[in-house]
Amino acid sequence: MKSMILPLVIAAAVTAPFITDVLPEPTPLVVEPHVSKWQCPTCTEEEQYVLSELQEQTKITDKNALATLMGNIKQESKFIPNICEGGARVSYENCLTGGYGLIQWTSIGRYKGLGQFCAKFECDPSSLQGQTRWMINEPIFQRVLPEFEGRGQSISQYMVPAYYWLGWGIKGNREVYAWDYHAKFTWA
Repeated sequence: MKSMILPLVIAAAVTAPFITDVLPEPTPLVVEPHVSKWQCPTCTEEEQYVLSELQEQTKITDKNALATLMGNIKQESKFIPNICEGGARVSYENCLTGGYGLIQWTSIGRYKGLGQFCAKFECDPSSLQGQTRWMINEPIFQRVLPEFEGRGQSISQYMVPAYYWLGWGIKGNREVYAWDYHAKFTWA
């Protein structure tokens, strides 16, 4: 019986088309290289967004610098973009006194700057995305940005340029929040 099966297998192999005749050429696989950055898996979506944008739109890679910036934003607004000083949740146009937004833009120039920036670049001045774009591009932040890019300082040392950026009246828990972020950040 074995002798009858073997010739049939050989005959089938000779007459069957080769696999390379049937399949198209393989498409080259494009693989995006993984770029590591600081992440905060236990943070809110708003916090994760701002942390990501700070790293994508600047050259800040220092964990202490990022933690300091995040701690200051948390002290100012708890990452609530539509918050008016005192706690009211209103749109950009309806915050008539005090600071507004992520970093509580208070002076008339900084407040109007947010609105003008968003009008020019078609973003919502009441939104997290619009305010994050303005915050990173704002001239006052741009002046202190080099202090946060690659300096290798302690959180306490980074509080100095953070003060020049925000000009806070009360320090509050900024540094405590910064240390909390520092503990939550992971490199991935």
